[in-house]
Amino acid sequence: MKKIFLILLISSFVFSCNSRRSERVMYAAPLSDMQSSIIADTKSLEETSTYEGVLPCADCAGIQTILKIYHGDGTMESHKFELTTVYKGKSPEKKFFQKGNFNLERGLEQDPNGTIYILNWNLPEEKQLYFGYNAGAPNKLYSLDRKREKNKSDLNYTLTLKEL
Repeated sequence: MKKIFLILLISSFVFSCNSRRSERVMYAAPLSDMQSSIIADTKSLEETSTYEGVLPCADCAGIQTILKIYHGDGTMESHKFELTTVYKGKSPEKKFFQKGNFNLERGLEQDPNGTIYILNWNLPEEKQLYFGYNAGAPNKLYSLDRKREKNKSDLNYTLTLKEL
């Protein structure tokens, strides 16, 4: 008699656990929809801007430059860049690839709403690179000097935003 009672008790316990598990699955579906919504929102924040152009070079035909800016989720830690430069007219052509973090600074010369990208902001100042754009023309990125000013030259020190 005790064995039968024990078997009934164990089987009722097992079956009761199974019914709860199906309830959990029922409630998991809306959570999954919510998670996919969060993921979609996060991806929209992870924009990439690609600027291209040929910058002047003193001893070559020009420096083919591609700068990719990964804006991330808006936090400083998520700001990343990739810079590819190819020195044209050299034999062999020298190609350099650089990755790192960037920071943003507001104000470019007389434009308080302009933006400056400080590439390698977490490294010593001599390893930092500066690019910036005016608020009215964000598709034209200027290569800046160490004082974070546009190069005063008749040569073209700009990169152009490429539309995807």
